[in-house]
Amino acid sequence: MNWFFSLLLTVHILVAIVIIGLVLMQHGKGADMGAAFGSGASGSLFGATGSANFLSRTTGVLAAVFFATSLTLAYVASNKPKTTGSVMQEPVQSQTVSQPASAGGESPTAPVGAASKAKDIPK
Repeated sequence: MNWFFSLLLTVHILVAIVIIGLVLMQHGKGADMGAAFGSGASGSLFGATGSANFLSRTTGVLAAVFFATSLTLAYVASNKPKTTGSVMQEPVQSQTVSQPASAGGESPTAPVGAASKAKDIPK
């Protein structure tokens, strides 16, 4: 499944780069004024109107591919198994700490009120 996600992500990025290039190559609606000064589309590779038609259709097809890969990537990413990679997500396990015996051989005793206060502390 990991190789499928990597392949799909690679196709998605390549399609995005090609769409950017195609959009930058297309003439805008205000390009008619520029055609009067020698940069007209009549001498282009696809003819006077062929380049706009070819580029717009190719951009449309690649936009559909980009949309499909976006939806597929979202579906694949949402169905990945959840892994616990964070230490903060693990439950905290408390351990009791034993108190060392005093030098006189007496065992340390807790005050009577300390046991009731320990129950009030939220965990």
